[in-house]
Amino acid sequence: MKATQRDFNTIANRAAQQCSIFFFCGPDEAGASAAAGRIIEEIGDAGERLDMSGADLRKDPASLGDEARSSSLFGDKRHILVRASGDEAHDALKALIDTGDAGAGDAAPVLVVATSATDKSRTAKLLEKRKDALVAMFWPPDLSSVTVSVRAMADAAGLRLNGELAERIARGSGLDVRLAQSEVTKLALYCDASPQSPHTVEAADIDAIGAATEEDGFMPLVNVVLSGDAKRVSRELDRMREQAMNPVGLLLAIERRAAQLTQITARLGGQGSLDKLNRGEKAQLGIFFREEREIRNQLGKWPRRKLDLLSTKLIGLHRALLTNSQSAELLLSQGIIEITRFAARR
Repeated sequence: MKATQRDFNTIANRAAQQCSIFFFCGPDEAGASAAAGRIIEEIGDAGERLDMSGADLRKDPASLGDEARSSSLFGDKRHILVRASGDEAHDALKALIDTGDAGAGDAAPVLVVATSATDKSRTAKLLEKRKDALVAMFWPPDLSSVTVSVRAMADAAGLRLNGELAERIARGSGLDVRLAQSEVTKLALYCDASPQSPHTVEAADIDAIGAATEEDGFMPLVNVVLSGDAKRVSRELDRMREQAMNPVGLLLAIERRAAQLTQITARLGGQGSLDKLNRGEKAQLGIFFREEREIRNQLGKWPRRKLDLLSTKLIGLHRALLTNSQSAELLLSQGIIEITRFAARR
């Protein structure tokens, strides 16, 4: 089974009941992870979660099948979440399928979030025609689509949220739907809202819970890093610590801008220029007036070759943060300094 980003929400419930293997790919890691979370919710009784890495599965492909057909520590149901890069999980998934077809028995649901993979990858080709598997690819959303998603989240939480405030949350979350959902959940708790007792949100409510805004959120630091502004990076890192910014959330914002730069570079081609794009084309690429100067500057700092290296660096940094959460802030600070210096090189 194959789904697009547009129709995923429509088929999520059916897929959760029908499929046992889920492959979420594309440059929008946040969207892919959110989709995995949605499937886990739709499964209903997903049980204990077991986390596995693509690197480990590449070294030992049989381990996925062993874990998927083992009982949880407490004898309850379980599901497996794999974070991989590219086709790292391909051999493990193939082994899981082959042993299942040979009569090895039922396996726990396996959800793979694969950065740097597409719906044309070997893993996607392995799964897309199977009735017991789902392949879905996610592109970085634009501001308008995330704003719509925020309003849908708010409706489900019993919050009446106008377009301006929904856009503020979308921007403050760096267009990351997971962070946006976190803000909406926090806002609903603060307002004591529920579908049975809805609450109309005011700007003061968002101020009170400390929801990030464009001015005091991630984007100033993202722009400093990807613009190679070594003089300002130390000050921005101090602000990161003072405001206790979420390291993973901040890294996701950097990843999202890097993916946007890659998408823009692909659209423009080798000799292209932003000046050749009309307003509608810019909007499709997420280039808005207040951000255009920064994006234009960053495109000059990150030609295609350097963007490929940046992607590899960000993937490694993301893994390090997820596996060393206690040192996440320190690891991110070191990574930010390295990326800033790399961007500054001519």
